[in-house]
Amino acid sequence: MKGFPAAARDALRDTQLRRNLGVATSTIRDRRARAVAEVPDWEELRDAGAALKRRVLRNLDGYLLEFEAAVERAGGHVHWARDAAEAGRVVTEIVRGTGAREVVKVKSLTTDEIELNDALGRAGIDVVETDLAELIVQLAGEEPSHILVPAIHKNRVEIRDLFRSNFRLPELSDDPQELAAAARAHLRAKFLSARVAISGANFAIAETGTVSVVESEGNGRFCTTLPETLITVVGIEKLIPAPEDLEVFLQLLPRSSTGERMNPYTTLWTGITPGDGPQDFHVVLLDNGRTNVLADQVGRETLSCIRCSACLNVCPVYTRTGGHAYGSVYPGPIGAILTPQLRGVAEAPTLPYASSLCGACYEVCPVKIDIPRILVHLRARVVEEGAGATSERAAMRALAWTFGGERRYRRAQQLGRAGSRPFTRGGLIHRMPGLGAWTETRDLPPVPKQTFREWWDERRA
Repeated sequence: MKGFPAAARDALRDTQLRRNLGVATSTIRDRRARAVAEVPDWEELRDAGAALKRRVLRNLDGYLLEFEAAVERAGGHVHWARDAAEAGRVVTEIVRGTGAREVVKVKSLTTDEIELNDALGRAGIDVVETDLAELIVQLAGEEPSHILVPAIHKNRVEIRDLFRSNFRLPELSDDPQELAAAARAHLRAKFLSARVAISGANFAIAETGTVSVVESEGNGRFCTTLPETLITVVGIEKLIPAPEDLEVFLQLLPRSSTGERMNPYTTLWTGITPGDGPQDFHVVLLDNGRTNVLADQVGRETLSCIRCSACLNVCPVYTRTGGHAYGSVYPGPIGAILTPQLRGVAEAPTLPYASSLCGACYEVCPVKIDIPRILVHLRARVVEEGAGATSERAAMRALAWTFGGERRYRRAQQLGRAGSRPFTRGGLIHRMPGLGAWTETRDLPPVPKQTFREWWDERRA
């Protein structure tokens, strides 16, 4: 991984990217605020959603077995995958068994997380992303940069150029209706010929074995109804106990994500119904580091996330750098706490620091994940596990030794006063060798001309 600081500096140099992000995130932010203001019991809904998620995490083993039994009773098949490689093998074998060489796919962060498209591609199976924004980033050969709007970093002129070259439409304009029509024509042919579809899931109901996907375009519904075989990859944390619990989440999710009162398309399916929809249904239950997150008493709260993206749209860091700087399919504040836990903090040691700790993410989270608290917790883990900067650890050890003795402490104060004098301008240190990263963004006060101990000794004399 390149590391967030370096990637963020590159992103900040892209003025077009910052303009695109500014317009998009402010629009979504305003819509969310209006939609939430309409709900008199919004805080009670947040409390209910948080309580349901905590209940699931406390009893996850039981709910998983309950869900497996319900899916199989309804005619489906359940597969368990410990990691990305195993999930890729399971899905590849299912697709090969059908004889299909191309699959259509519903927008799914979970399948992006395990790089399922690449795994299928290595097996000679083409994957067609059917969500408009996912299709755009697929055609561009890029990674998604937002949980809700994967192509948020692109404007319509860039999308027009992309469609012109890939769809061979030289006369295509940048009018949104024309762009949507071009994508529709391309995708409709894929839907009508597809034999296999792959989806993720927003929610999976333990009691009934029902799986649910919510979306804005309806392309996902084509995938979950037309093909003969449907494969759904579900992170084990996506379970909810019973159908009535959807009442809470189907109010929280659309208002928090798109600023709508309800999702335009909410699709639920349970097993197999003869003569209606896919006749071969598979669920892949994915761990891929989630049980490690569950074992952390502070970090496990991260698994409550319902992938609404509200935290991204209010984050002062994300809205300036975009999602690619995070080096993960999970960007923004939620990515800063989820990715290090799924991969291990040694693999993403800079992400917990990709935040100003302003708390805006906690204020908008529909299930009240205390993201700032978890960020601080993960920063401590970075240091404890030795994934932080060695120079910082050496400096802390030196300070501990200095502060451990009165004479050493007094001498350090005297040396610090003399050493900071050449770098002090206007009563502040603007850049100090050895503290460059700190003083680049903060003004550092110089060592006082007189310490408290010196003042006290003077008074006593």
